[in-house]
Amino acid sequence: MDLATLKALKPSEFENAADAYRATAAMADAAKDTVDNQISAGIRNQLKGATSDAALRELSAVSKNFQYVQTECGLVSTALNGFAFDMASAKRKLEAAIEDARADHCTVHADGSVGFPAGRKPGEEKDAAGGTVTGSAGSDPTAAALERQAANIHPNPYYGVAIEYADRIADALREATEADAKWEPKLRALRADDDLVVSNRDWTDVTSDRDGVTDAADTYLDSIKPPPKEATPEESAAWWKGLTPEQQADYLAVHPNAIGAMNGLPSDIRDDANRMVLDETRAKYQLDLNTIPKEPVKYAPNTNGSYPAAVITAEWRQWNDKYGAKKARLDGALKGMTAIQDRFDRTGEKGLPEAYLLGFDPTGLGDGKIILANGNPDTADHVGVWVPGTKASLESTRGDLGRAEGLWSTSQKFSGDEKISTILWLDYNAPDNVITQATSGEYAAEGGPRLHDFLEGNRVAQETTDGTRSHTTVLGHSYGSTVVGVSTQWGSWQDPQTVDDYVFAGSPGVQADQATDLGVRGDHVWAMSADAADDRIVREGGRAAGLGDNWVIPTDESFGGNIMKSDAHSHKEFYDEGSLSLRNQAAVIAGAYDKVKLEQ
Repeated sequence: MDLATLKALKPSEFENAADAYRATAAMADAAKDTVDNQISAGIRNQLKGATSDAALRELSAVSKNFQYVQTECGLVSTALNGFAFDMASAKRKLEAAIEDARADHCTVHADGSVGFPAGRKPGEEKDAAGGTVTGSAGSDPTAAALERQAANIHPNPYYGVAIEYADRIADALREATEADAKWEPKLRALRADDDLVVSNRDWTDVTSDRDGVTDAADTYLDSIKPPPKEATPEESAAWWKGLTPEQQADYLAVHPNAIGAMNGLPSDIRDDANRMVLDETRAKYQLDLNTIPKEPVKYAPNTNGSYPAAVITAEWRQWNDKYGAKKARLDGALKGMTAIQDRFDRTGEKGLPEAYLLGFDPTGLGDGKIILANGNPDTADHVGVWVPGTKASLESTRGDLGRAEGLWSTSQKFSGDEKISTILWLDYNAPDNVITQATSGEYAAEGGPRLHDFLEGNRVAQETTDGTRSHTTVLGHSYGSTVVGVSTQWGSWQDPQTVDDYVFAGSPGVQADQATDLGVRGDHVWAMSADAADDRIVREGGRAAGLGDNWVIPTDESFGGNIMKSDAHSHKEFYDEGSLSLRNQAAVIAGAYDKVKLEQ
């Protein structure tokens, strides 16, 4: 880049363009929310039939387009800010060098060379002639030493300063040239296809685009204060609040994984980040799955005429050895991701509120991580955080999402005009086996601190939003109750209260032998059991394994909590639609304690 171009360049124009793209991203986000939470939700809530189904499919595609526009415009905005930052740095160096040269009676020419006037060193009888020097960019120590030596020898005292200014100008021009060369292909790569279909390939390209922008904008991004390491939710919230809207948008654009997982941040911000991660991950997994060859026929007739009548084919064995595990992993994760998208698409059905994806990681802790709220927990009057138990995973998340929805819809019946939010929280490695794993406390020991941190973040986000904390109930099913119990052991007595009520269904123990050990009064601890063999096995197995201190579990009278009536006839029926078990839990979430039916 030449001197005239850099002098004429206005970084503010690129910053203004970045602002425009950021505004476009915000408009796309708002449009997506309107499509999902008003138009599509209204259709689902009021219309049925083939026509409405077709309209919803088209609207879903429009929503995905807006999501893509939001994501890509965010990256373009960050890239333009990064380019402007780099060019502004180079331009400041150029302008400073020109100003200093003029102050020392030197002249900067259009080609970047520097002219110096006639002058004499002390002790000389006459002036040495002036001249012109051309600078060299770089920090080669040998070249710098030679220039100093030449300046010392030269009879004109202005020669040395002219060399210095010429070098500074050359450095600024080189910096600008390198920035231009670095950013040109990055910005070109952000051009979208000229069609209206957002494909899986488009979403994987977003990941590549983000990597490119993050790498190129490292200097600019380094100028944004990073979040504190191992930050508390309060520290994370303060960091986010301390950023300008521009910095928030740029950090979100390049670090959606980090923002989506950050406890204490507003739920709508985390939702935006995690939806980006979900869309990109789902596209990548689907493309990876598409590369796996078609599964061969597994069984063929036994040509020996002996038992068994069919045998596994050699072709299938070979395929399974190479691709079987990978296909199962991809299928399972995609099954869970489809369930999450289906939940998004159910917004409006029977009044179901918008969903907020507060956490997502397809491989987190082995089973996958999903934290999804029905309704905004930052603005709700009552929040219920439900922790599932053994065998919970991303792959099986459809059923757990349904249970969290059931808690929301039933709680809503008790809440009057107050707003409800229910959250499925699966951010721990749930046991996969009832006998060999669910009798161990190690899974709860790992998950409890994570739940504690999430609940702290939930409180901080609520207080940051409107200055108050929602009435919060934490519910644990089966081994999930053990995780909940361990979560109460973290923090200190000086921490603000985050939970008002605890509800346990089919609990094998909560690592405590008294309700008051959980940090609330005993009359705010609730437990229920099922009159079924499988539930007794879980509860008594946990007791025997020591998951309850001193072999006490929440449904024991000696525990000191409320024992609720239950009509569940198996360990899995506590959340059946219309059941007394579900109504009792929902009444606690809504704070309608007088509606809870207790055992006599």
